[in-house]
Amino acid sequence: MPTASSDAAPAGPPGPGETGADGPVATGRGPAAPGSGNGHPHPVGGGTESQDTEPQDTGPQDTGHEDADHDHPGAPVPLTPPPSADALTDAGELLRALAAPVRIAIVLQLRDGDRCVHDLVDALDVAQPLISQHLRVLKAAGVVHGQRRGREVAYRLVDDHLAHIVVDAVAHVQEEAKR
Repeated sequence: MPTASSDAAPAGPPGPGETGADGPVATGRGPAAPGSGNGHPHPVGGGTESQDTEPQDTGPQDTGHEDADHDHPGAPVPLTPPPSADALTDAGELLRALAAPVRIAIVLQLRDGDRCVHDLVDALDVAQPLISQHLRVLKAAGVVHGQRRGREVAYRLVDDHLAHIVVDAVAHVQEEAKR
């Protein structure tokens, strides 16, 4: 805290032996910085405040976000608490089940409606045992559900959210490829 001693910045117009903004300020606090060329104690852009004026009050300073209701223009939205560890693990398992290209293709086919194994084999040009294997993985992960229709099993997506995940991922990759 400044006191009325020699280290306090002078207030008001320059006194005897001092000049204004056009020349050096001889205040007894040391010479001007060498090479500053502007006659001020600090080079242009150097220092945080001019020595011939009092420090400016810039208002309240944010020192640690004590007040949760404050607002910063352009600041990020406050963080939301993460889901539980179990929910994150389950989401990871779901994404792992969707991670194979053939399984992504199957989900894209099923977003348009129910499909039997032979429909998927024809549409994707993949062998029937491989389609069946991928369907087992998707079924175990809760992505698809199979319903018997006579001798065939028709598969459908359990949830449209899953199709959105895959569609968004494919769209993202296609956008990146265009850049």
